[in-house]
Amino acid sequence: MSLSSKYEPQKVEDKWYKHWMDKGYFKARVNPKKEPFTIVIPPPNVTGVLHMGHMLNNTIQDVLIRKARMEGKEALWVPGTDHASIATEAKVVRMLREKGIKKSDLTRDEFMKYSWEWKEKYGGIILEQLKKLGASCDWERTAFTMDDAYYKAVIRVFVDLYKKGYIYRGWRMVNWDVEAQTTVSNEEVIYADKEEVSKLYKVQYSIKDSDEKVIIATQRPETILGDTGIAVNPKDERFKHLIGKKALVPFIGREIPIIGDDYVEMDFGTGCLKVTPAHDPNDYEIGLRHNLEVIDTINLDGTLNEKCEIPAYVGMDRFAVRKQIIKDLEEAGYLMGFEEFTTKIGRSERTNTVIEPKLSLQWFINMKEISKTAHKVVMDDEIELLPSKFKNTYNHWMENVKDWCISRQLWWGQRIPAYFYGEGDDDFVVAESLEEAVELARKKSGTNDLTASDLRQDEDVLDTWASSWLFPMAVFDGFNDDCFDKETGKIIKGKNADLDYFYPTSVLVTAPEILFFWVARMIIAGYEYMDDKPFKHVYLTGIVRDKQRRKMSKSLGNSPDPLDLIRDYGADAVRTGMLFSSPAGNDLLYDEKLVEQGRNFANKIWNAFRLVKGWEVKGNATPGENTIAIQWFDSRFNETLAEIEDHFSKFRISDALMATYKLIWNDFCSWYLEMIKPAYGQPIDPATYEVTLNFFEKIMKILHPFMPFISEEIWSELRERGEEQDIIVSAWPVMGGTDAQLTKNAETAFELISQIRNARSSKGISPKETLDLYIRAKEQEAYQRFAGVITKLGNIGELRFTEEKVDNSLSFVIKSDEFYLPLPEGSIDVEAEKAEITKELEYTRGFLNSVMKKLSNEKFVNGAPEQVVANEKKKQADAESKIKVLEEKLASLS
Repeated sequence: MSLSSKYEPQKVEDKWYKHWMDKGYFKARVNPKKEPFTIVIPPPNVTGVLHMGHMLNNTIQDVLIRKARMEGKEALWVPGTDHASIATEAKVVRMLREKGIKKSDLTRDEFMKYSWEWKEKYGGIILEQLKKLGASCDWERTAFTMDDAYYKAVIRVFVDLYKKGYIYRGWRMVNWDVEAQTTVSNEEVIYADKEEVSKLYKVQYSIKDSDEKVIIATQRPETILGDTGIAVNPKDERFKHLIGKKALVPFIGREIPIIGDDYVEMDFGTGCLKVTPAHDPNDYEIGLRHNLEVIDTINLDGTLNEKCEIPAYVGMDRFAVRKQIIKDLEEAGYLMGFEEFTTKIGRSERTNTVIEPKLSLQWFINMKEISKTAHKVVMDDEIELLPSKFKNTYNHWMENVKDWCISRQLWWGQRIPAYFYGEGDDDFVVAESLEEAVELARKKSGTNDLTASDLRQDEDVLDTWASSWLFPMAVFDGFNDDCFDKETGKIIKGKNADLDYFYPTSVLVTAPEILFFWVARMIIAGYEYMDDKPFKHVYLTGIVRDKQRRKMSKSLGNSPDPLDLIRDYGADAVRTGMLFSSPAGNDLLYDEKLVEQGRNFANKIWNAFRLVKGWEVKGNATPGENTIAIQWFDSRFNETLAEIEDHFSKFRISDALMATYKLIWNDFCSWYLEMIKPAYGQPIDPATYEVTLNFFEKIMKILHPFMPFISEEIWSELRERGEEQDIIVSAWPVMGGTDAQLTKNAETAFELISQIRNARSSKGISPKETLDLYIRAKEQEAYQRFAGVITKLGNIGELRFTEEKVDNSLSFVIKSDEFYLPLPEGSIDVEAEKAEITKELEYTRGFLNSVMKKLSNEKFVNGAPEQVVANEKKKQADAESKIKVLEEKLASLS
């Protein structure tokens, strides 16, 4: 068999992915004989392309799915995309603009036609890119949050929650994107990593019927014209006497009350706070407490309207007005100066425009009652957050949960199923269909001759999160007519085989920043409609950052293109590179050297494979060193498998990879293969070769979830196999017995071999030159068991045990054991030898001091685990023994 000298991922990745797809290995079906293992993908935006965060998140999901599949579970990974209302609509508007078409010139239906065309052309890009990564999703189940069945589910839930009293329509303060002209969620308001310099303007207000003045400080002077009050802290002696009096708004002379409210910070600004309820969420709350008038002076597009009462400002952009009103205030004597300060300004994630807090008539979900169960189950660990530190974040959010604004002023999305039949605020009905709405409207209005043409549907669509929160149920068509009971508002069990079998899902892998916006809401929906959790575990990944700890982004230009990395290094190398330093919940400091390390690992494995397949096999007896090598690696493999299983059980995926990496690179390649490798040009015995192939198969199995392509390629070449024997569906290794003493002996032998090699190197003695070895040790078991290995790998002619020191030899100490490599008379430089011993003695004494500092620390001894303390005491004993031997050795040379 001819094997290339270097692993070439490009030649194997497309081949194996197509093979897996053709064989249907990713498909999962209801199978009562198997335990289900389900993951639903956090659906990327349909506008998205693969970035480094996706790479990390989806690699982890694929690792979990591939391992579960090998464990014999019915492993299902459901892919999908989110329709992403704001992002997609922005893309479509941009596309239309390039064609010379304005959205305002189109009907809703015409715009939706263009949107679907855009989606069909570009919407599947990211899923195709995930295939390059090796993602083993059941692609036949790909969901899209605007699919007909999914759309119907979202509408059905809206109607149900409205009937239950959770959804209401009202005037509330929202985040308004003046460019996209829609509300946005808190999650879609971004704050730059760097604080921006802003100005706090000091403006003078007159007190009615008095010569007295008050000065307020404001960052947004353009909102002065919507002021309806001035607030002071009732404990503030400077202003207590003003409470109950009236102040006059500059330019327009509107009389506004001066009120006392504890919200005002006495030491911020001037201690007087202008209150503009229509344009600040905190001011709005103050206004509610004191029954202040609400005057909305800013239009939806960010320009000022007639309510500002200054004709020159009407129609001007809010920031243009800010510049102008500052000049006007100064000229009129109202501006008393300003001071600069740093702050973070909220901007729309989609348009980058500064968010305008705005009072608006919107649809909301009352969250306090509906979220109680979702709060409790996480705090009680019925649903486990990993790492658990995020429970505090979750608890804070849920204790302070606010009503959820679910309406968006867009066309792309699920249209709100509210139908208006009159001009009053309450002249509407909520229904799943127009026909049902007509019947409800007739009953509510008392007008039996109402027809469909008399009704107009709400123009708004639902927040994207208000569809994705149903994902674990909706992907299995959980809200269809057969299994959703409209009377109880519950999904009936026993009516949907897929949902009954695959729900609840096993684990969710997602980012901490959407813990509330998506994860918490899915939990709420799961208990509302299934009376059950949507997933058992939530694995929260960190953010991928560059070496300067900056979040990777296109705008900073610090993020590589994942597809370029896959092309240059191979998917397996990229997958391992992402995981090498990615503990759950902690940010990953990405360095391309990690991907290079992944590529080097693949090459190391490939070279080991070439070595083994290049051996000639003949019917010789098994050498003793091979027998002990086989016994040792079998035990070492089982020890590592136990460690890997423990890491997986705790979702320490990075640690599981590192354990696999060390087993393959160090134990298998660097030690085991060297121990059994026949002399140049000599054959290997059949028994050793067969066992080695078995070991190779086992390590490829535990490697497969992390590096699926190279493991499948090597697996296919190790032996002749039948059609159904691909590694992807092979059985996960079963743990066997371990021999702790054998492992300990091996570690001792390996340390000795390394020291022999170091001693040769330090004296310029060729590895090919055979030397004798004398061992002076109280405990000889390790050296006796591994004598053949030590002799072979250390190129030792004769290995002897002695009770005496051996003169004129290269010598070294391991713990309290002494080793001698005799050399020709006069070849030892005594002074150099003394210098080396002195150096080693100083190092060991320093090491002992550091250990003793720990052991003399009562807090450490009393607080550390028993095993940790025991290890430190063992280090102490070993160091003390070594120091004693080194001192004796030094004395003998003096």
